[in-house]
Amino acid sequence: MKDYEYVTKDLARQKYLQDGNKDWGALLDRNPLPASIDFRINKEFASIDSLSKIKNDLLQNIAVSDVQYPQSLVTNLNNIINRISIILLSVIVIISILVIFLIDNTIRLAMFSNRFLIKTMQMVGATRWFISRPMDLRAFINGLISGLLAVGGLIAVIIFAENQLPYLKALRDYPMLIMLFIVIILLGIFISFFSTHRSVLKYLKMKLDELY
Repeated sequence: MKDYEYVTKDLARQKYLQDGNKDWGALLDRNPLPASIDFRINKEFASIDSLSKIKNDLLQNIAVSDVQYPQSLVTNLNNIINRISIILLSVIVIISILVIFLIDNTIRLAMFSNRFLIKTMQMVGATRWFISRPMDLRAFINGLISGLLAVGGLIAVIIFAENQLPYLKALRDYPMLIMLFIVIILLGIFISFFSTHRSVLKYLKMKLDELY
């Protein structure tokens, strides 16, 4: 349970009148509205199955006469969230594949322009580790910066989406977001490092005539 509010019979009457309803004072001599407890659940339980179970559990208590929640609203919201999740997941997968190929091709083109430098260093006696170390380090830094920029862009998109659709804030899961940000940063570093190191090894194994 996230938070709750105890609504007395008098407070229930005030809310009833504030909603524009007519007073029953001329017809009844007592307040027919029962006292109630309004509570908000955590977002993990905002589903039909969880709410139905909570309702059944509460009704087992003899002190509880009725449990109500906006069932149609929860159903529609869950359906919308499921559709959005499937669409976003599909888009993310497609974009991720395209981005990985673009990054890999960009790095390979950048290393292609350095192929003669790599081969020259090898011909003058530089070891494979000596040649690849500065390029791998630069690739690591570039991947880290790229990952941080991607995380910043993703945060901006999330904030914009939540401002446009406020109910999306209920879906925010901080542990999951932190894990996603870490994966994005590590993925950026890995792709940059792997593509660079592979290209360096490729040109080190090639003969001089094959570089032209």
